[in-house]
Amino acid sequence: MTTHVLILCTHNSARSVLSEGMLNHLAGKLGKDVRAHSAGSAPSGRINPFAIEALKNVGVETAGYRSKSWDEFTSDGAPPLSIVITVCDSAAAETCPLFFGGPGAQPVKVHWGYPDPSNAEGGDEGKRRAFELTRQAIGYRMLQLMALPLETMDRAALQAALVEIGRS
Repeated sequence: MTTHVLILCTHNSARSVLSEGMLNHLAGKLGKDVRAHSAGSAPSGRINPFAIEALKNVGVETAGYRSKSWDEFTSDGAPPLSIVITVCDSAAAETCPLFFGGPGAQPVKVHWGYPDPSNAEGGDEGKRRAFELTRQAIGYRMLQLMALPLETMDRAALQAALVEIGRS
């Protein structure tokens, strides 16, 4: 059974998109039955071009990516979510979305915060560097997620493992 992971950020334009791309890319390379999705509580309606560039630079397919509302994941017909990860930066006093899920949804929820690379200084080169560093940090955690025995873990063990990954 596919493990569906929803990655949330407020605008669904940068960090959540980087996360979706990296997780799907790694799952495909490792032959894992995991499918990442991303959404926002107040989607911007556009993907940051630096996010697409950072993903494409490492061979991640980005066709069909779009900034979308989390409402798509709370209605009938939405994929059954196993994990919800928020990636906003609460240290910077960003408001992280709270996801309640759809009918019967009880996904494991965890927060893995990242500073917003869209706010990087140094013009376009500074932003490119920030997006690449954020992509690398996200990729590291997603690789750890892919190393978990998701098919056999109970909720408590999964929650504990995801919290621990967030600390690294």
